[in-house]
Amino acid sequence: MRTTRTVPARPVPARPVSARSVLITALALTTAGSLLLTPHTAVADPQPPGHPSGRPPVHREAALDREAARTPASAAQRALGTAEAPSAVIADDSRGYPRRQVLTPDPENPADKSIKLGLTPYHAIAPKLNALQALGDRVSVEVAGRSAGGHRLYLVTVTAPETARQARTQARMRELIENAPALAAKSPEVRRSYKAPVFLNNNIHGNEWEGTDASLKLVERLATATDARTRDLLAHSRLYFNITANPDGRIAGTRANAGGFDMNRDFATASQPETRAMRQIMVDKQPAVLLDLHGYVNGTLIEPTTPPHGENYEYDLFLKNTYANALRMEAAVNGLGHTPAKDGVEPAQIPFRDQEEGWDDWPPIFTPQYAAFHGTVAAHTVEIPMQVNNNAYDTLPQAELRRRSAINVDVAGAALRATLDFVRERRTSLVADQIEVFRRGAAGAAQVPVSEETVPGVPGIGPEDVYTTTFPRAYVIPAGTGAQRSAPAAARLVDHLLANDVRVTRADRSFRLGGRTYAKGSYVVDMRQPKRGLANVLLADGRDISDKVSAMYDISGWSLGRLWGAAVETLPRMPYGAVLRPVRTAAPVAYVAPRGDLRLRLDDPNEVAALNSLLRQGIEARRAADGSAIVPGSARRQALAAARTYDVAFHATKLTGTAPLHRTRVAAAVTGGELFALREMNFEVTPVSTDVLNAGFDWSSVDALFVSAGLEYDDLTAPARTALDAFLDAHGLVGRGATGAALSTATGLLAAKPVEGNGDANGVVHVVNSGSTLMSGAPGHGFVYAPVWFTDLGPGVRVEQAYAAGNPLVSGHWRASADGSGGPADAAGQASVVSGTGAVLFGTEPLFRDHPKGEFAQVGRALFSMAQASGTT
Repeated sequence: MRTTRTVPARPVPARPVSARSVLITALALTTAGSLLLTPHTAVADPQPPGHPSGRPPVHREAALDREAARTPASAAQRALGTAEAPSAVIADDSRGYPRRQVLTPDPENPADKSIKLGLTPYHAIAPKLNALQALGDRVSVEVAGRSAGGHRLYLVTVTAPETARQARTQARMRELIENAPALAAKSPEVRRSYKAPVFLNNNIHGNEWEGTDASLKLVERLATATDARTRDLLAHSRLYFNITANPDGRIAGTRANAGGFDMNRDFATASQPETRAMRQIMVDKQPAVLLDLHGYVNGTLIEPTTPPHGENYEYDLFLKNTYANALRMEAAVNGLGHTPAKDGVEPAQIPFRDQEEGWDDWPPIFTPQYAAFHGTVAAHTVEIPMQVNNNAYDTLPQAELRRRSAINVDVAGAALRATLDFVRERRTSLVADQIEVFRRGAAGAAQVPVSEETVPGVPGIGPEDVYTTTFPRAYVIPAGTGAQRSAPAAARLVDHLLANDVRVTRADRSFRLGGRTYAKGSYVVDMRQPKRGLANVLLADGRDISDKVSAMYDISGWSLGRLWGAAVETLPRMPYGAVLRPVRTAAPVAYVAPRGDLRLRLDDPNEVAALNSLLRQGIEARRAADGSAIVPGSARRQALAAARTYDVAFHATKLTGTAPLHRTRVAAAVTGGELFALREMNFEVTPVSTDVLNAGFDWSSVDALFVSAGLEYDDLTAPARTALDAFLDAHGLVGRGATGAALSTATGLLAAKPVEGNGDANGVVHVVNSGSTLMSGAPGHGFVYAPVWFTDLGPGVRVEQAYAAGNPLVSGHWRASADGSGGPADAAGQASVVSGTGAVLFGTEPLFRDHPKGEFAQVGRALFSMAQASGTT
């Protein structure tokens, strides 16, 4: 579930019926789709009588970003090494439907957590899908990829049978819709024959189980139903069921996957194989409608959301359809007959209508919000009502848990069926609105601000709902000597854009624009493209929305253009005189100078990973004054292998380096995202915590300690403290946030007072870097999440980085706390990263959720430095 604070219903302008005062007693009126595929006025179904605003409190769960991770290295290796090859199977348009295959059963696992709830364990899904395929000619099963834990991800397609030729025709129409939307809008064939794609996503949080079971039930019914409505639905749509998006978590009863990631926060970065599989389904299938089934909020929570709304969406089209389908689902769920008195089930709620704030759709990290950028015009998180996870799972009787799960399956099924009815009746207008999303992008048309006039039928639209942006004409990612330090970062960013179906070109020759010359090989992103919203949401700075709402649900700033280490600039117009050619992959960076000693910059995680691979082989590298690594020319063969593996460049140098670099093994009490980032940089990491140290830890197996979560000095036993102190006498600490700073204070490593800012604050910030070994070449932006800064610095403490003067926040949400402290004004000019002989402390979040990749190398350099804090390893 997405958890939020309790807030009152949004104020609704005077209407014949209040939107928040009376229990819903009538079903939403329904209307059939338009017969013409021309841009539609954004009209939702009429609002039924009002809705109660009183809701039981909904509390924020313990964040994965604050827990010490113990995830196995194998999960990171699988995620980092997973190719996108499985997507080629689901993208194959040469085959018709059904696409049958016999799935090999998984070994029976009696420890599967879903068994206790009376639900389908993962090992029973493959046999079930085999049986469903055998029921007729409507059900197909494909493997969309594998999870971080190695489990198969099943994509089930339900549709009327298609020959290979018919499947190719559908693919051609789908491509026409995205690539030539103006033509698609006028196409009688699209209007008559195109099957509306629907994506039904289940179990992305592993301990929110029931969507899987509701979908399996629905697939079984659709496989054999003979009624006219079902035949009409399947003749005019393709239904794609992601049966369980998180099999690792389903089995283990955890929110996260085997890699420790919440995938419903991962879409901007796509660090996990499950997220990449879902992304590829959206790219290949181009769903017009999406449902993402979660739990648990009582009553059932059905999006659309509260403000702030993402400024890069075509929100008028999105709100029109999402609100209309929400009314359908609400009516269906309430129509099941569950009541608070009878079985503890509250009436359904729609955040857009029933709350003022706290459940927003601002960042592109959630499944429905990310889907909107691929042309989805009705997308919902649905939170089913009855809690069966966490403490409830451990304490309630099995009979009560199964009663609750049965209700949840019932509610999820009602939401699914209502959505399919909505698709059947609105297919033509849904496809038309998807075409209009792509047309606006390709034409560079203005967004349409939402209002009661532009989206009639949606109650209570006000100024607080209006979020639009001005798209630049283009972005450029420069090449050449000035950006050479960012070459791996630029390549990574370009490949990430391409994986997200954003179109990128490359200049065949240099060009001059806006008084600047851009070198041959520079990448240009033309913002007149169908998915301009996705390009902009990834590359733009974002916005400071601190004055819009009191607090945000999750992150509010995420700019890849600022945080991934590449130089990204806007262009006022497309370049003249340059030949721009579309690219399918970034140009390789790998290079090794043919003679002389070699210099490897350490500005990028790939460069740190390459260095770690060389150090493990015993290569005698040295650190230069600017923080780069000097590799002897005698190791050219090994450098060539590292360059090819990690796509980095080793340039010739006459520098000799100032200090030796050694293999660095890290003990880490860190979050799941940080642990993954350390492994991405190829560090040998041993997860630790207070409990691990108290049980007895062999400190001789590691060279440095990194602490941000799950290790409290006061909770250590006397022997554990003694052992830790002895280790820190010879090595150093890298600490992040309040927990890392507290350990530094307790052990007397660094004379610096940590000051905690507003714990709800997060976003992209301006920073000022020193030119030291640690920060040479570091980007001028950082990321904060519950920011920290350091004051009262003692002798020998160096300021490595500081928050910029004035207001350091570039984008995100950062207010002062209720007492007036902890805001950006207090942080301005203060130290954000400090160092001394025995410690480096970060007040920023340089490894947050494996996201701000341009900052990773700061931690890498700090670990190399602290491994030799007292001159030993």
